[in-house]
Parts: sequence; structure tokens; C-alpha cells
Amino acid sequence: MVAVQETSSSVAPTSKGALWTGRVLSILSILFLLFDAFGKFARPVQVTDAFTRLGLPLATSLTIGVVLTVCTLLYAIPRTAVLGAVLLTGYLGGAVAIHLRAGSPTFEEIFPALFGVIAWAGLYLRDPELRRFLPIRR
Repeated sequence: MVAVQETSSSVAPTSKGALWTGRVLSILSILFLLFDAFGKFARPVQVTDAFTRLGLPLATSLTIGVVLTVCTLLYAIPRTAVLGAVLLTGYLGGAVAIHLRAGSPTFEEIFPALFGVIAWAGLYLRDPELRRFLPIRR
């Protein structure tokens, strides 16, 4: 059996500006998500108040923190970044749903979705294979 390798010649090379913009967006996403996960572990008063306001049992904070940490680490590793982004999309979608159900202010409802867009934009700008798979026409 002969393996056929696909070339990514159909995708324009990444400019240095786009690559660095993607890296910065990704790094900011990773740092924020890890900070958020740490809050789930440390349970400062802001987190406990938010869990109460959203109707979530505080006992679930550890599980939510672990899920967020795993998804973020998968996103941070280049080889598994797309899987991590897909999992983070699900996680952030759940956050949107919880805020909608709780009647949170509009900003709190849309912030997780906007954050997901930033994470995907960072990955899209730094990953030529993803751009080949999801071409955006100009």
C-alpha cells in the first residue's frame, strides 16, 4: 500500500503578522482559561457567589475546573489544538446556556461566545492546515 501525502500548497503561507496575531490571541485565551480554571479550584468569594447566582452546586466546581483545564491544555498543544478548540467550544456553549437560563446580564451571556471566537481566530491564524480545511474566501 502506498501512502499519499497531501500538500498544503493550496493554502497561502502564513504571514508573520498573521502568525504572531494568532499566537497572541491563543496565548491570551490560554492564560485566561487557566486563570478561570484556577478560580474553580481556589473558590474565591466571587466564584462561590457566581455558582450560587447561576444555580450550580459548589461541589461541581472541581469537576468543571478539571474539564476546563484539560480542554485548555489540549488547545495549548499544537498537535491537539483543534480537538481542544472543539472541546472548548462545547464548554463555552454550556456557559452561554447557563447564563441564559439564569437571566444573567447580556454581556455575561455573550462573553463566552465571544471568547470562543477569539480562541478559534487565534488557532485559525496560526494553523495552515486548519485554514486549508476551513477556507475563508476574501
